[in-house]
Amino acid sequence: MFANLTSGLDFHSKALVLRAERQRILASNMANADTPGYVARDFNFKEALSQMTRQTGGELTQAGRGLSLRTSAAVGDPKHLKLSGRTGNSSLSASGALAYGTQSQPSLDGNSVDMDRERASFVDNSVRYESTLRFINGQSKTILSAIQGQ
Repeated sequence: MFANLTSGLDFHSKALVLRAERQRILASNMANADTPGYVARDFNFKEALSQMTRQTGGELTQAGRGLSLRTSAAVGDPKHLKLSGRTGNSSLSASGALAYGTQSQPSLDGNSVDMDRERASFVDNSVRYESTLRFINGQSKTILSAIQGQ
């Protein structure tokens, strides 16, 4: 019976994990806006969430904190520092959901980060993250008040 009450929370907690991971990816894109040859990455949230809810248990492979995703910095210049803890393959990268961003205007140094698009995506994702968090908070308060009989 308790599983029926928390099924909505489970779905939204999975969405929250994906929103946090997308925020990390977008922040990485913006941080590398001046890195020559850097290719912006992103994933389709809708596809990733449907994949996450279809899996048994509903969780993607995780390494430590956050999803373990392959980033463009993982396969770069041999002089680059090695990434620790975030170089594995998750279901997102294995299924091709984590993809390179499309360039709207090519740059001379091969960098594909469009700061205007990244900022807009970052703000949009932040608002959606906060709304998901507020929904989880409201739903948990409703469950708590029902348990307490208020």
